[in-house]
Amino acid sequence: MSDKTILEKVEVAETEYDDDGVLNTKLRSLMGVAGKAISIIAIIMSLFHLYTALFGVFESILQRSAHLGFAMVLVFAIYKPTSKATKSEQIPWYDWLFILLSIGVFSYFVMNAEEISSRMSYIEQLTSFEIALGFVGGLLLIEATRRVIGKSLVIIIGIAIIYGFWGHLLSGTLSHREFSTMWIIDHLFYTVTGVFSTPLGVSATFIFMFILFGKILEVSGAGKFFIDLSVAGMGQYRGGPAKTAIIASSILGTISGSAVANTVTTGAFTIPLMKRTGYKKDFAAAVEAVASTGGQIMPPIMGASAFIIASYLGVPYMEIAIAAIVPAILYYVCLFVQVDLRARRRGLEGLPKSELPGFWGVFKSGFLFFVPLIVIVVMLAIGSSPMKAGLYAIIVTLLVAMLGKATRVKPKALVKALDLGARASVETAIACAASGLIIGIIGLTGIGLKFSSIIIDLSGGILFVTLIFTMVTSIVLGMGLPTVAAYIVQVPLTIPALITLGVSPMAAHLFVFYFAALSAITPPVALAAFAAAGIAGSEPMKTGMTAVKLGLAAFIVPFFFVYGETLLLVGSWHEILLSVITAIVGIIAIACAAEGWFLRQSFWYERIVLFIGAVLMVMPGLMTDIVGIVLLAAVYMYQKSFRTSYLKETIA
Repeated sequence: MSDKTILEKVEVAETEYDDDGVLNTKLRSLMGVAGKAISIIAIIMSLFHLYTALFGVFESILQRSAHLGFAMVLVFAIYKPTSKATKSEQIPWYDWLFILLSIGVFSYFVMNAEEISSRMSYIEQLTSFEIALGFVGGLLLIEATRRVIGKSLVIIIGIAIIYGFWGHLLSGTLSHREFSTMWIIDHLFYTVTGVFSTPLGVSATFIFMFILFGKILEVSGAGKFFIDLSVAGMGQYRGGPAKTAIIASSILGTISGSAVANTVTTGAFTIPLMKRTGYKKDFAAAVEAVASTGGQIMPPIMGASAFIIASYLGVPYMEIAIAAIVPAILYYVCLFVQVDLRARRRGLEGLPKSELPGFWGVFKSGFLFFVPLIVIVVMLAIGSSPMKAGLYAIIVTLLVAMLGKATRVKPKALVKALDLGARASVETAIACAASGLIIGIIGLTGIGLKFSSIIIDLSGGILFVTLIFTMVTSIVLGMGLPTVAAYIVQVPLTIPALITLGVSPMAAHLFVFYFAALSAITPPVALAAFAAAGIAGSEPMKTGMTAVKLGLAAFIVPFFFVYGETLLLVGSWHEILLSVITAIVGIIAIACAAEGWFLRQSFWYERIVLFIGAVLMVMPGLMTDIVGIVLLAAVYMYQKSFRTSYLKETIA
């Protein structure tokens, strides 16, 4: 497998798909002066964030409004109003108007940030001009959201705004006091509780730096190195291409933070390899989708949402990363074992050694690319801000790349990375700002606490039922929204209900975050699975169902870390050690039950016993562990006794 082939596969994926995993039909291919002008704006945006990372961020509204202003300009320049719109090589007059309006609106917030921050909100009256400015800014943001995120979030925003203006007309629990237009505009645009709230603040600092870090890694060749290293290390073993996909996608997915973008990038290479070695196309696509989705819950970076979790909880980001270690390990152990069992059942072999690059040769050529990741972990561990950690990781990546002739980042490539980094940040920036409209209304009207009370009443105060409601809500929201937006919307709605019922804040936030992420592989709208199906040529819904089975551990583990925080590394060391060991054994058994193979092909009743025993093993607690190990031992002894007469496998 040549280096050129790998690069060609990745480049094809990047040109055919956007970060949502769909064909780039909604993006313009700007040419000429307009294209260069927009690239310059994107580069200036990246330089602005690098400056603030080096010398300190500006006042909250200034930093956040500048970040959003840049993003809005890029949206109206590079996103077409509809995917069917023509003339994709030029910006139409109405988008130039939107660009000028965006510059005007957010320049006002940038230039008057100090005055806005020091005014007495709700008491000092806004002028008619300021109200009009907020109104126009809101309309522009909603249109940008429609283009970038889609109609789902726009509908939710519309419902929230209608409720904010006219919810006082309702009767009963959902009614709230009447608010004037000035009051609502003030709350949403002239405080840090609406559009310019915490999510946008995190996007304007931490998240942008890590997105830019990912693009610097791309142009330096680090992404290619991680894929090549995974191929060299796992390619020769049973089911090697699938195991390659798991390792490469987990590394690249945690950096990119986008399940779908990672699926179409690494999947363009790994899915054909899996099919070639004998995996069915739906299984190959599902493996890549699940592996890429897991990157969002994989420390040390965990994509974008984990930084927002840390901000909401008011804890160092490293605490989030540490708490997420065991659930992430269980996720990938389950996937890895299922892949191995499927290869064993089908008698699949790895790739011929003649087609594989030498492991040590690949390792020596780029092992220094691990240094930036180590820098991130060390800096976060010693208490540095994620923004500083991302900045130093970028600097170290550039220094490391300079040591090799092939990896040296030339000025032109660096400029390209600055351009691509800004463009890649647009989705997160718009999602965070748009979510601010929703959480602003929720905070203003007090519907969040009322909604939590409604959930508790509907569940009868039973925690497990409340968890089911929350899981379904997370997955449904995640089907139409990016993970970051799906999580943010729920922070004031469902998380308070969980905390009221005794769930720790850390476990409550991670529970919601995990299921929002899992929406990428959950039908009927499983974007990562559907994107992978497009590459594999498989049936999308079947691929989605296979992905759910492969990601089964991720649907189970969150319930158990809610009931027992030892899986989040909370508790005494011996309790944690016992929980982790038994959970790993249980997850392996879950994989065996899902694949229908233990010592041999399992009968349906053996699979049921395996699954029950596995769940009990994963569940923290000595008694459940004892019962679980007894059930697993019973299946083991039974299968061992009748191993010589096992049935020939029937591939699912």
